Amino acid sequence: MAEMAGFAETFAAALAEVAVVLDERARRLLMGAGARQLGRGGIKLIAAATGASADTVGRGAAELEAGIVADGRVRAKGAGRKPVEHHDPGLWSALDKLVDPQTRGDPMSRLRWTTKSTVRLAEELTAQGHPTGSDTVARLLKEHDYSLQGNAKTIEGKQHPDRDAQFRYLNDQVSAFLAAGLPVISVDTKKKELVGTYKNGGREYQRKGEPTPTNTYDFIGEGGKAVPYGVYDVGANTGWVNVGTDADTGVFAVESIRRWWNQIGSLAYPDADRLLITADGGGSNGSRLRLWKTQLAQLATETGLSITVCHLPPGTSKWNKIEHRMFSAITMNWRGRPLQTHEIVVETIAATTTKTGLRIQAALDTSTYQRGIKITDKEMKAFEAAHLQRHAFHGDWNYTVTAAPGEATTRPNQQK
Repeated sequence: MAEMAGFAETFAAALAEVAVVLDERARRLLMGAGARQLGRGGIKLIAAATGASADTVGRGAAELEAGIVADGRVRAKGAGRKPVEHHDPGLWSALDKLVDPQTRGDPMSRLRWTTKSTVRLAEELTAQGHPTGSDTVARLLKEHDYSLQGNAKTIEGKQHPDRDAQFRYLNDQVSAFLAAGLPVISVDTKKKELVGTYKNGGREYQRKGEPTPTNTYDFIGEGGKAVPYGVYDVGANTGWVNVGTDADTGVFAVESIRRWWNQIGSLAYPDADRLLITADGGGSNGSRLRLWKTQLAQLATETGLSITVCHLPPGTSKWNKIEHRMFSAITMNWRGRPLQTHEIVVETIAATTTKTGLRIQAALDTSTYQRGIKITDKEMKAFEAAHLQRHAFHGDWNYTVTAAPGEATTRPNQQK
């Protein structure tokens, strides 16, 4: 050991004499060569003697091990093992299908992240016939704008033990409907907005020193508020926003879907007899809201549609497709701009587009929606017997609403 330490000190002295004519790479390679001469423990000894970091010395040794050429490359051009996806072109497609159903992200950012670990994903890919390791999975996810985050940064509430299973079930339902050419919509109410000369987050170009003046306080004024209820067609990448001026109730939620169906959906899917809705677990379209379900039954009776609803599990509201596919684009479009009238809200939403081809239609809904409508236990029991079929898996989150047997319905392609 003493001999190795002596060699390291002699090496350091020699390196110091020529250091002024060596660039960073040459110094690194020379220190790596010294470490390789010493063998086991050489990296630490050379690092200690020269004052360099062990990582730098180790890199130099690794580059020498890989082979270097005169033009500065570590390997000869074209040398080295090809990446896994070169031999397995379907690898990324398979990985993306595994990750996408359970993807979550900040709606205002391109960054997306998944709660599945790279080890688990590698195991599932290998089981599907795409043998790979966790390091390759991590690299592919990073290259495609994914990043693995800790649970503390992604869970909004208490995690339900069946959360992941519900996402898989929801994804299977979506895949089946889309494969059959049937409509799949993601719905939710966007954040309510004050209408008037109020400050709106973000910035837009103005003449220097001439910002748009806005009210000092955000009290509801004569303009009232805007209640945007959105419907995002997952298969068509199109959107519909019903901009209400009153209460966000179960009646308002279903009326928004009705208007989408009458004006867009029935034309896009004239032969459809089924509709799939993915929705959050709370709000005006919540999984426990009786009014939401009874209103859907009215819509089913009017249209002849069998309406299946799959709710996202608790604490995952930002996972809903409409959040990062449509609402984020709307928010970006009107940032820094006071929403002075309801007409401006509607027109700004309708002018929203994305590079992926999103197109949105919007309309103003000035109807008044009664608050506090109660559905009694007796009424709900009769309703469930006539209209509601709960699915075998989590019937509280997954159910189908239909017209009652014998009720006259209007087929979708007979809408006026």
